Amino acid sequence: MRILIDECVPRRFAREVVGYDVSTMQQIGWLGKKNGELLKLLVEHSFDVFITVDQNLQYQQNLKDTKISIIVLSSSTNRYDDLKSLAPSVLKRLSSLVAGEIYIISE
Repeated sequence: MRILIDECVPRRFAREVVGYDVSTMQQIGWLGKKNGELLKLLVEHSFDVFITVDQNLQYQQNLKDTKISIIVLSSSTNRYDDLKSLAPSVLKRLSSLVAGEIYIISE
């Protein structure tokens, strides 16, 4: 399973997603891509999951046709220390994803 971590999520959060092929936007050079373009790139490059903190993504884009699962992290801040506590829930959710669905993981 290929996973992409959004640029608004601290890069070191990728280390918490163990056992998967995880990349960050910084690593693959996609910084600054708009959501529509980014979703097309995710599909073209065979990503299965996109992890973000952008809670508006589900209202801005039609995700059903993308076959990309989206995990939205909802925390008091975007800081690594706050998001790290969500990692066990992310790992649990990764084992039961449905393509094209959005999952919100919160504190």
